[in-house]
Amino acid sequence: MSSNIEVIRVCEYCKNEFVAKTTVTRFCSQKCNSRDYKRRIRKLKVEVSNKQNESVKANSIDLVNSKQILTVKEVAMLLNCSDRSVYHYIETGTIKAFNFGQRLTRVKRSEIDKLFKEQKPETLQMVSISNYDISECYTINEVIEKYNISNGALYNMIKRNGIPKTQKGKFVYVPKLLIDNLLK
Repeated sequence: MSSNIEVIRVCEYCKNEFVAKTTVTRFCSQKCNSRDYKRRIRKLKVEVSNKQNESVKANSIDLVNSKQILTVKEVAMLLNCSDRSVYHYIETGTIKAFNFGQRLTRVKRSEIDKLFKEQKPETLQMVSISNYDISECYTINEVIEKYNISNGALYNMIKRNGIPKTQKGKFVYVPKLLIDNLLK
């Protein structure tokens, strides 16, 4: 069917204007038509692949939720973090795990559930520095010299154990009793 009409259209692929011979022409050339077809097919394949991945992930999460004993990878999937982070939590005692041998670290599901339950603050963290006189405190430098510990390690211990500290002038003070109990 030939036509004598000429319609100015915009190509759906390259967005250039062209003169079309029919009112239903979508592309300026066979090349643009082929490229658009390939783009649509590629997009369709990616969508199908993504749906398959989502279904596999959903099935694996359901499987993990039903287990009572979990591997490190499964714990990482539940917590949405890396394997290395899970090992760090195990090393610091945040998560209790059982090591049955090389590459056989297992975690109870109840341990993961405990992470999300509200924990009561320890009494040591509630202690205020106002209960201590400056004569009953060490400066940070005194602790470093006495116990031969690095500055960063000391601050990490103070933070991790909730030891109160205060600054008077240019010196930072920590209670002698708590530091001695921690580092003896």
